[in-house]
Amino acid sequence: MIDAKNLTVKQIDALTEVANIGGGHAATSLSQLLGKKVMIRVPKLYTGQLEEVILKIADPNDIVASVLLYFLGDLTGRTLLIYPYEDAQELTRLLMPEGQESTIELQESLLKEVSNILSCSYMNALGELLGLLILPSVPGMIIDMVGAVLSSVIVEFGNEKDFIFCIETQFDFGDFNKPLSAYFLLLPDNSSLEIMLKKLNLI
Repeated sequence: MIDAKNLTVKQIDALTEVANIGGGHAATSLSQLLGKKVMIRVPKLYTGQLEEVILKIADPNDIVASVLLYFLGDLTGRTLLIYPYEDAQELTRLLMPEGQESTIELQESLLKEVSNILSCSYMNALGELLGLLILPSVPGMIIDMVGAVLSSVIVEFGNEKDFIFCIETQFDFGDFNKPLSAYFLLLPDNSSLEIMLKKLNLI
């Protein structure tokens, strides 16, 4: 069985390239939703235990919006999409239909839906690249401090599945809007990680 904590530089580089492809798919999906061109800056990949990685990308007291998905099929595991709260608000503002009254319920609904689309874009890119079927679950959303989100996610993931890949992506709209940050966390089961690396001819 592959040990996710002892991946080689070559294996991590290959997974970073997969992340880059997934980010491109996500940017295309976001562009279609907004009706405007969206570029991505070169993604960064963080690997490590769940708590270590999340605390690299945000302070425990920062407020974030996070959306959790399970995936099944040829690969199994979970994903978590995290936005800094201000970026989540800006994204929902961009998605808000013109003339539509903004309510918290509508904002959360829009954010959950776009997060579902973005997460599926990452996973579809992975599935297409590897020739695998990946089926996502219905998304669940948490808006809270990073520490609270981390506690909730650790309960969801369990102690045996605490090694993750985190893709930091910045979506650039090419206008006066500042780039929006999103962190896509992928936690494949060990058997699924082994399948991914075999498909990439890395084991």
